[in-house]
Amino acid sequence: MLTAKEDVTLVIFIISMIFVIRATKIPFKLPHFKRQVTIPINLTTAPILAIAILWASQCIDPSVIRKGIVGTEGVKPYNILILFFSLAYMAITLDVTGVLRAAAYWVSNKGGSDGWKLYFYFYVLLTLLSVILGNDPVILSGTAFLVYYTEVVEELKPLPWLITEFAAANTASMVLFVGNPTNVVICEGFNVNNAAFTAYTILPFIACNIACFVALALQYVTSKNLPRHITSTTLDVRSVLVDPVSACVGSILLGSCLVVIIVVSFFKIDVWKISLPFAVAKFIFDFAWDYYKPPTAIPVLDLEVPSSDKKSTHLPSVESVLVPSKQIKMPTKAHTKDPDGQATLPLSPVNNRFPPTQIKKIPTSQPSADSSNSLYDRLKSRFPTFFTALPRLPFALVPFAFSQFILIEGLAYQGWIDVFAKWLVRASHRQMHSTIWLVGVLGVILCNISGTNIGATILLTKVVRAANMPPHTFRAAAISLAVASNIGAVSFTFSASLAGLLWQTILAQKGIKVKQTEFAKWNLLPLGAMTSVGLGMVSIEMAVLYKGAKS
Repeated sequence: MLTAKEDVTLVIFIISMIFVIRATKIPFKLPHFKRQVTIPINLTTAPILAIAILWASQCIDPSVIRKGIVGTEGVKPYNILILFFSLAYMAITLDVTGVLRAAAYWVSNKGGSDGWKLYFYFYVLLTLLSVILGNDPVILSGTAFLVYYTEVVEELKPLPWLITEFAAANTASMVLFVGNPTNVVICEGFNVNNAAFTAYTILPFIACNIACFVALALQYVTSKNLPRHITSTTLDVRSVLVDPVSACVGSILLGSCLVVIIVVSFFKIDVWKISLPFAVAKFIFDFAWDYYKPPTAIPVLDLEVPSSDKKSTHLPSVESVLVPSKQIKMPTKAHTKDPDGQATLPLSPVNNRFPPTQIKKIPTSQPSADSSNSLYDRLKSRFPTFFTALPRLPFALVPFAFSQFILIEGLAYQGWIDVFAKWLVRASHRQMHSTIWLVGVLGVILCNISGTNIGATILLTKVVRAANMPPHTFRAAAISLAVASNIGAVSFTFSASLAGLLWQTILAQKGIKVKQTEFAKWNLLPLGAMTSVGLGMVSIEMAVLYKGAKS
C-alpha cells in the first residue's frame, strides 16, 4: 500500500515537469519595499524548488541528493556534464570562426536556383554537421543563417526550412555517443561501449534520416512551401571564414578528441578525463591566439541580431547576406551601425558581392562611454573567441540535469521505480521485441511530458535496470531508448529537448514566433515515420544479432 510520502513524491515530480513544459511567473509583493517582483518557475527553477519541497517534507534525505550528484549504478552525472560542456565549448568556438556558415554558403552556391536541390543539399549538410558536432552547435549557427537566407530570397518561407533543420539536427545526434547528453546517459546506464553505441545506432539512424526527409518532403511538396525555382544567389564563402587558423586548430582538436574518446572507451576510462584536457587546450589556444593577433584584425560574427522583420530599419543588413538577382536597396551611408552602436563593415559591392553577414570589428580607438567602465566589454574586445562562445554555452543544463537525477533518485527512494519496472515486465513479459516497442514509444511520449528527453532517458534507464531483463532484451531496450530519446526531440512540445527550447529562443530573438500547435503539426508526420521505421530497424537488428535468443 502506498504511503503519503510516496504519493507526495510522485505528485511533486509531476508538477515540476508541468512547469518545465509550461513555464510561468508568480508575482510576489515585498511588503517593506512596496514593490512587486516576479519569480520565474521554469526549466531551471521548477526542479530545484521540487527538491527543496521534498527535502523539507522529509520525502527525501541528503543521501538521495548526494546520489543524484555523484551517481549510482555506473551512471555519473558529473561525468556526463563535464564531457558535454567540454565538447560544446570546442564545437561552439569552432562555429565562432565562421566555418559552419562557410559550409552553408558553399552548399547554397551548389544548389543554385533549384529549390528542391538546395533543400536536399541543406538537409545533407545539416545531417553531416550534426553527426560530428551534435545538435546544439548546428542549431545555434544554422537557425540564424536560415533566418537570413529565407529573409532575402523572397520565394522561400522560413518555417519549412527551420523545421527541416531542427529535425535533421536532432535525428543525426543519435550516431555518436557524444552527440546528445542522453546518449551518454544510455552508454553509462546500460554499460554500452562508446564505439559499440555507434555500431548499434548507425542503421536506425540511416532509416530515420531517410524516413524523416521523405515525410518532410511530402509535407512541403507544394510550391507554396518549397518552390521548384528560386532567385539565383551568389555567396562569398571566404568572407565568413573569419579566422581560418583557429578553424583549422579547432577542427583538429575536436576530431582528435572524438577519436581518442572512442579508442579509450575500450579501456573503461571515464570520458571526461579525455574531453576536459582537449577543451582546456582549446581554451588556452583561444586566449593565446586572440592575444597574439592585433585587436584590429579580430572580427567576430554578430549572432545577437534583432528581429528579422522586413520592415525594420534596424535589420542588420540582410541585403548583405546574399546577392540575389533582384534589385537591392543600398544604404545611403558607407557604414552602418548595429543596435549596440558598433561599426559594421561597409556595404559597398566588390566584384558584385557584398559582405555576407554582419561582422563586428573590434574598436581601434578608445571604448565608448557606455563600455569604458565595463571590464567584460574590454575583455571581449581583446579575447573575442572565448567571450563570444561563453554566453552560448548551455549553462541551464547544469542545474536542470542534476535536478533531474536527484528527483528520479527520489522516486527510486520511495519505491516508484520498482513499481514502474513491474508494470514494464507485465506489459513486455521480458520479451525482446515487445520491450523495444514499449520502451521506444514510451521514450518518445515521455520526452514531451517528463521534462525534456534528458529526464525521460534518466527515468527509463532506471526503470529498465530495475526490471531485471535478460541480457539481449536489456541491450535491445538500450538501443530502442537511444533512438527514442533523439527523435523524441522532434516532437509536440518545445520542451521535449533543450535543443527545442534553444531553437524557439533564437527564433523569438529574430522576430519569428512559432506556435506550439504549429510546431506539433509539422512534426507529427516526421515523428510518426521515424518512430515506426527506427524501432522497426532496431527490431530487425536485434533479431539478427540475437538470432538464437528467445524473443
